[in-house]
Amino acid sequence: MIALELLAPAKDIACGKAAIDHGADAVYIGAQRFGARAAAGNSVDDIRELCEYARPFGVKVYVTVNTILYDDELEATEQLIRQLYDIGVAAILVQDMGILQMQLPPIALHASTQTDNRTADKVRWLQQLGFRRVVLARELSVDEISHIHQQVPDMPLEVFVHGALCVSYSGLCYASQYCFGRSANRGQCAQFCRMKFDLLDAEGRELEHQRYLLSLKDMNQSQHLEELIQAGATSFKIEGRLKDVNYVKNVVSAYSQQLDAFIGKHADQYCRASKGHCVYSFTPNLQKTFNRGFTTYFLHGRQPDIFSPDTPKAMGEYVGYVKEMRRDSFTVAGTASFANGDGLCYINKVRALEGFRVNRAEGNRLFPQQMPANLRAGMALYRNNDQELERLLAHKSSERKIPLAMKLEPSVDGFALSAGDVVVTISCEHQQAEKPQRENIIRQLSKLGGTPYECSGVDMAEDFNYFIPSSLLADLRRRLISSMSLAHSQSVPVGLSVRSRRTSSPLPSDYSAPYFYNIANRLAADFYGAEPSAYELKGGQGPLMQCRHCLRYALGACQKHGGKKPEWREPLFLRLGDGRRFRLEFDCSHCQMNVYAAD
Repeated sequence: MIALELLAPAKDIACGKAAIDHGADAVYIGAQRFGARAAAGNSVDDIRELCEYARPFGVKVYVTVNTILYDDELEATEQLIRQLYDIGVAAILVQDMGILQMQLPPIALHASTQTDNRTADKVRWLQQLGFRRVVLARELSVDEISHIHQQVPDMPLEVFVHGALCVSYSGLCYASQYCFGRSANRGQCAQFCRMKFDLLDAEGRELEHQRYLLSLKDMNQSQHLEELIQAGATSFKIEGRLKDVNYVKNVVSAYSQQLDAFIGKHADQYCRASKGHCVYSFTPNLQKTFNRGFTTYFLHGRQPDIFSPDTPKAMGEYVGYVKEMRRDSFTVAGTASFANGDGLCYINKVRALEGFRVNRAEGNRLFPQQMPANLRAGMALYRNNDQELERLLAHKSSERKIPLAMKLEPSVDGFALSAGDVVVTISCEHQQAEKPQRENIIRQLSKLGGTPYECSGVDMAEDFNYFIPSSLLADLRRRLISSMSLAHSQSVPVGLSVRSRRTSSPLPSDYSAPYFYNIANRLAADFYGAEPSAYELKGGQGPLMQCRHCLRYALGACQKHGGKKPEWREPLFLRLGDGRRFRLEFDCSHCQMNVYAAD
């Protein structure tokens, strides 16, 4: 039986608990330091509380320790990892190979996507080092994932399925550090790729003016989980450690339902990696949650329309187009319903995003707080804030319960109640009942409100006809639940990681610049047998970004993929609003676009 894991992000403990309540099999969260989202840190005590909340459901908690480290941070990192192991964290996500040189407890290590995992050779190398899982690059196609699985079949593979996309291969983006002194490899990305650029040719002609040429749409593989499962992926990761709790609720619920639907058709082969089922009080809808428009990215190979050049902001769901304009209102042609307070947006004639709030909705006639100056009949409208959904998600929107089958039987001096391997007993006279007791016994033992469990049945022998006072039945029930909670607390979900300090196998990636190895401390230098050479320490002359997204292709001028011959002379340059330029290199042999500093 293959266990499938839905892995959810947690900005904080509230998001982590919401993810569990709404169907996550695992949660990843950042500690106070050393996570790739510096703005999403949590105390060890909060992470302990999340582990305790997760444990009855068999949900695992992973912690991101996936920044590169400096020498003065090594001791604190090792102490943190020991603390995380002690509180029951199941695994840590790692980028810096210096961690493998530390004296660590037997906590499982997952290779973060920041380690640039896009080939079978790299995955095999990481396996030899003792990593228990590899998070694959977002850019991989289903065929590439399948190839990696076939070549390294016993390495669990984690893939991103939803959320924001980095335009550069993760771990190999230095643009933020170069431009702003904020390292993406240390959790401080300034989102260079979400900025406006001019596109210039070699003669200085402006081909595009102030557009978001590196800003990608958001990933959405919700309709392609079966393909990813068949390719060999077993963990499905939702991006979003900076997203709010309502995002987590909606997205986790949508993907949990998709996984359940798949497993329902293949119950003889697959199961969920955790326990419990959810009952939702709302209908999940991915279109209604923060998104920049959706793409399946490179799932089926290179395709057009993966970027969002008009805006890096959320547009939300398409709700129709403007049909008729009046002085203080307008009508919408479409089937969507609206609520007072909805946030709507549109792309104006100069391809800029504008938004407004609906003050009053009367059917499909909307009265904005102030009529948008650039709104015109025929324009498409999008809703990026759905008041009805926000209202539903503001309250308890899911309940997760674990079915509990009980067995009640007489013991030597009383009765025994069991569930699985947990057994509790009470001393009580075996008094034959004058009236049938089964219904009352089941009713009393089924009162599991306020616990993670729901009674799925009480097994009693056919001739079981004893009178047991309701107070004793309640005591049996409480003691059973208490014993189960104790059993969960004593079963810490961690996995032994067998690590070699140094491998004789050569690093499979033939990086052209030394800073691509991200060696920033003495332990990493010892691991590689090289000097510290991280871009954050010494800079470098190679590319700032390595992207599968290609502007030559996006503009219809990639002849390799059927485009027309470009009318411009290369090299092309991106230019920021402050005048700084960046040269584009089209590495067609690797179907890759590299971005270099030009000024």
